[in-house]
This record gives sequence, structure tokens and C-alpha cells, in this order.
Amino acid sequence: MKIGFIQFSPTLGGLDANIEKINSFADKFKEADLLVLPELCNSGYNFESSKQAVNTSEEIEKSEFIDCLKSICKQYDLFIASGFNEREGKELYNTSVLIGADGFIGKYRKLHLFMNEKKYFRPGNAGLPVFDIGICKVGMLVCFDWMFPEVWRILAIKGADIICHPSNLVLPGLCQRAIPIHSLTNRVYIITANRTGTEDDFTFTGLSTIANPKGEVLYQASEDKEEVLILDIDISLARDKKITPMNDIMDDRRTSEYKELIE
Repeated sequence: MKIGFIQFSPTLGGLDANIEKINSFADKFKEADLLVLPELCNSGYNFESSKQAVNTSEEIEKSEFIDCLKSICKQYDLFIASGFNEREGKELYNTSVLIGADGFIGKYRKLHLFMNEKKYFRPGNAGLPVFDIGICKVGMLVCFDWMFPEVWRILAIKGADIICHPSNLVLPGLCQRAIPIHSLTNRVYIITANRTGTEDDFTFTGLSTIANPKGEVLYQASEDKEEVLILDIDISLARDKKITPMNDIMDDRRTSEYKELIE
């Protein structure tokens, strides 16, 4: 299958501009089976106030941004995982949505909020779902979730072949070094779609990364340029959890010895 990402700089408060920008890349991504977009793609990231965070959010069922993604997926017969500033009632969530040719599939709400996100968003309450999209099984995490190995492992245990990771990374180089390790230790593909650009005092680090189950970086983008990258992968690699003929990373786990993780 063909997987990839769009690395670009969403406009803060610029829903129409962000939709237009994504559509402008269609000729470069239309052959993809699965495409990942950055975190908070509909709204931008570094809000000036709670009012701005609310005003740039959308409900999934009434979202112009989601409607745009649905249209793209239907036209090109692909799946998209994208960051999304989600409003539900009076609460906001830093969400990743999964869309396909038949419409909205599901969502993940970011569990581990970073810095100013704690001012605006509620911590995720939708668990760690894995979605069977036919050609593979997909899990989603968002940005700072990268720091917590437990969530990667849970998605792998649940059968994820690919973990989509919309991001707005600002800590230079840290996540990008960790991604191939998470791929290796869980034997999954990871697509980290980071953004570029600057919003006030935040400069985003680019270097969007795709890593395979062997811990190899298949591609890493530049630090500051817009890029669309699509490449072929062998999904069967993510379903082989053996490191040697006598060692399987799932079967060899000693779960009875891991109780401290939940204390």
C-alpha cells in the first residue's frame, strides 16, 4: 500500500486558507492509500486566548474541515488521519480524526496535553481505538503522546499495523529520534506528520518522519519546507512480531511483572 504525509504550516484561525492549502496538494497525494496531516490542522495551534481556541474549533458533525476531508477521500479513494480542533458541547479536545471514502470513521482524543494546550483542551477520554480499514489496521496518537511508550504498545497489542501521528512538534529533534525506536519495539509503521512555520514564540520543527517495523527511517522531511511524501510499504512486515525464530515481542511479554505500570 501507499502511505504518506503532508508537511505544511496551517494558518492560525484560517480555516478557509487551511482547506485551500490541503486541496492545493491533491496532485501530489492523490495516489495515496493513507495520508496523515499535522495536529490541529483546521485551526492552527498557538492560540492567543480561550476565546480564539473556541472560535476556531468545530463540531465533527458540522465541520467544514471534515466535509473537505470527506470530499478528498471520496474523490481519490483514500484514507486521511488529521489533527482537528474538536468542540463537543462546551469542551474542546485536541483530536485526530480518521476519514475514508465512505465518510467519518472514528477519532482519537489526545491523552497527554503539552504546555498551553492544558489551558484550552480537556484530556482525551476516547481511549486508544484501533480501526480496521480493510487494507490495514490503524491507530492514532497526537504529538506529545510520543513521549509515553505505554500508548504505542497498547495500540500494537490491539493490532495496529500503522500508527498515524499528527504533530506540531517544537522540541528540536527529540520526537524524531524516538519514532524509529517506537516502530522497532512495537514492530509497526509510524507516520509522524509534523508542521512547519512559526506562531508567536513557537517555531515548529518539521522533519516529518515515516519509520518501518525494523526501526528504519524510510523518509524524513526537511525542517522548514512544505512537503508531500508518498511511498510504498509492505504491510506484512508489521504483522511479523518475531525478532528471532524463538522470540516474539508479543508472546515473550511478562505481563505479570508489569504491575507497577498501573499503580
